[in-house]
Amino acid sequence: MKEKTLWSGGRLEAELDQEMAALNNSLWIDKRMAKEDVQGSIAWAAAIHQADVLTSAEHETIHNGLAQIAEEFSSNAFEYNPADEDIHTAVERRLTEIVGSVGGKLHTGRSRNDQVVTDFRLWIKNNQSAMISQISALQDALCMRAEQDMGVILPGYTHFQQAQPILFSHWWLSHFWALERDKSRFNETIQRSDSLPLGCGALAGTTLQVDRFALAQALGFQQPAPNSLDAVSDRDFVSDFLYFASMTGVHLSRLAEALILYTTMEFGFITLSDQFSTGSSLMPQKKNPDSLELIRGKSGPQIGQLMALLTALKGLPSAYDKDLQEDKKLFFEAWDTTLLTLKVMEGVLRTLTVNAERCRKAIDTQALATDAADYLVRKGVPFRDAHHLIGKAVKKAEVAGVRLVDLPIDSWQEISNLFEKDLAQVFSLEAAINARSSWGGTAAAQVKEQLKLAKSLIS
Repeated sequence: MKEKTLWSGGRLEAELDQEMAALNNSLWIDKRMAKEDVQGSIAWAAAIHQADVLTSAEHETIHNGLAQIAEEFSSNAFEYNPADEDIHTAVERRLTEIVGSVGGKLHTGRSRNDQVVTDFRLWIKNNQSAMISQISALQDALCMRAEQDMGVILPGYTHFQQAQPILFSHWWLSHFWALERDKSRFNETIQRSDSLPLGCGALAGTTLQVDRFALAQALGFQQPAPNSLDAVSDRDFVSDFLYFASMTGVHLSRLAEALILYTTMEFGFITLSDQFSTGSSLMPQKKNPDSLELIRGKSGPQIGQLMALLTALKGLPSAYDKDLQEDKKLFFEAWDTTLLTLKVMEGVLRTLTVNAERCRKAIDTQALATDAADYLVRKGVPFRDAHHLIGKAVKKAEVAGVRLVDLPIDSWQEISNLFEKDLAQVFSLEAAINARSSWGGTAAAQVKEQLKLAKSLIS
């Protein structure tokens, strides 16, 4: 079976093969840009009217027809045709049905090459607030947790071995700043999308006297793209977004990984709400952190989407190539996944329970070994020597089978006569926390300042 196309009966006489038509068809993905396609077409109609391509009557007719199509999209009344291969042909086909042959004048001076990338950039500009708002909502959930869990102390880890005690609030906020970088990157993506390709034609510009600066202003772009060849092929802004999405996926995956471990019986630091957990089809006792596992799992495809686009782009010589049809599929999949995982993670954080006592009891007093070294430093011992002496004490406690805090003072004094009875003060979790009072540290006062700054960035 063959399918009729825009070019059938012109240069190409044979109708398109059905399988080729299916491969060529992008309507299923780019109809998400229907609003933007009409928006761009309305602006283009006005531009070519100003360039004397359309009479005032023709412009009014086309404008009204496009307004009707916009309303059909808005009310979900628009009916697609099996022959619509993309959103552009669907809109043009419908416009001609409404206004007659004058609708065929709309495409004068315009190519689908500059049209599609204009739609794409417009879509990002029109929808940017949804992503930024959701990142901010997750940041707000982290601030809520930091405020609510301010007094909770838990073991901090490096190499996933206990390192030093930290405030749980400090840990929550560490993920806030990763999201702040994600938000910054997304804002940069929006800025890099703010260049108008419309009016560049297929690759060389248009012979029409179209004021592209006025056109850019009409569509809310900062400026028109300065080079027509580059404008129709530039997908840097898509790559930027896919990198942003993959980094957000990585950040959420890291948070999910830790929370999954913290929900286990072995840790027990947190308990997930049943709303964000699943059961087992076999084991009645199971409560699985599937929400977090799915978030962690989605980071792989997010990274893959970036790699897929970069691989497609690297072989394109100049101007537009059909390979670029892949960009929207990759973009919208990444957009939907990122938005959904951000929403689910927000729900997880707002509904989980922190088990404060379990967090505190999990801390081994060896985590205060650095504080013991600092005790000697305050007595004039060089840190490297102090580090060596405390290492001996740790080993002595291990051999004796006792916690470092329970090592008798005479055992400490066998290592150095600088250890005195006031050494016991070193093994206070609150003292260890509040001693780290440098800017950005885990001391309660500093974390409260950090929280204040975080909240100001959201608001």
